[in-house]
Amino acid sequence: MVNKRRLIQTIQKLISLDSQNPPGNEHKISGFVSAYLKSLGLKTKTYAFSEKRVNVLATLKGGCHGKSLLLTPHLDTVPAGKSWKTNPFDAKIIGDRIYGLGATDCKGNLASCLEAFNSIIEDGIKLDYDLVFAATADEESGSSLGLIPLLERNILKPDAAVVLDADDFEIVVTQKGLIHLKVYIKGKKAHGAYPWLGVNAIDIAAKIIVELKKQEIKYKKNRYLHQPTINIGTVNGGDKVNVVSDWCEIGMDFRFLPGMSEKKILDYLRTTISKYTSNFRIEIQGIQAPYSINPGHPLVKGLACAMKNLKINPRISGSEGATVITFFKLKNIPAVATGFGTEGCAHVADEYARLSNLYKGARVLVSFLRNYKFN
Repeated sequence: MVNKRRLIQTIQKLISLDSQNPPGNEHKISGFVSAYLKSLGLKTKTYAFSEKRVNVLATLKGGCHGKSLLLTPHLDTVPAGKSWKTNPFDAKIIGDRIYGLGATDCKGNLASCLEAFNSIIEDGIKLDYDLVFAATADEESGSSLGLIPLLERNILKPDAAVVLDADDFEIVVTQKGLIHLKVYIKGKKAHGAYPWLGVNAIDIAAKIIVELKKQEIKYKKNRYLHQPTINIGTVNGGDKVNVVSDWCEIGMDFRFLPGMSEKKILDYLRTTISKYTSNFRIEIQGIQAPYSINPGHPLVKGLACAMKNLKINPRISGSEGATVITFFKLKNIPAVATGFGTEGCAHVADEYARLSNLYKGARVLVSFLRNYKFN
């Protein structure tokens, strides 16, 4: 049976362990998680793809059907910053709220997951499949030291996956793709008093930005997601106020829907820039494909049923941001994201989670896991 007091003690301990990324150090929190799982009789394995960047894996063996289901929260948090009214590692409880860095993203989900494992083992529940646990490093900086190498090296190869990194009983079935890139524009230097003698790269960049923001990209509507977006995140250029700038760089963030092509987006960008200059270069910094799963998939139906059984209204939704579910697509592993944090509390000062939701979340997981069928 899910034990709320034990769950609260677990999240308090998790919050007290600093795992800010950057700088990135999951050594202490991974040690606690590993010891917790070992106390349940599970064998754990740790994988570090850089010093102190530790991932923790364990498997609860089930029936002999040869199938496996993965539950994966992450261990790291964003930096606390300087705006907190209380110590972000104190795990202060006020009423139904627990305050602390990572309370919502993602230590609350981690605590609920650990409590679900505890409850299943304590109650002697026998699953029809192997239940795999992976608490991963480096999620807040792209997962290059966490989930990505675990999947690429076939250390993790489940038949299905539930990513525990969402809020308020969402079930994320689709998400936008992203392209992060920089556009480098070259101009020609001249004295600021004689701008007609030069070519101002900043002026060119400004025209490109205006055109990009003005044009509408064609797309097919998605019931769970907003329209595609272009965000101009950074603009840098020029050397001095009285010099015509011969260089400018623009940092761009494209978010696009399932069914859209990253190649067409990049072709559109090149065509737009070419209207104003031929002297440019595009540097791709990262591409993640969009993701979607059929809302009728057993993962979605199973989670929704478990929530409804506990009188919780499941929220089938899409993610505007990039979660790790896209990494499973590359391995043809069906995945969804869900979680029990508090909406609007991730990455903010005085972050909190509702203890009642974490308790309900652990119960949802137990119900979902004991009844899950792969087809």
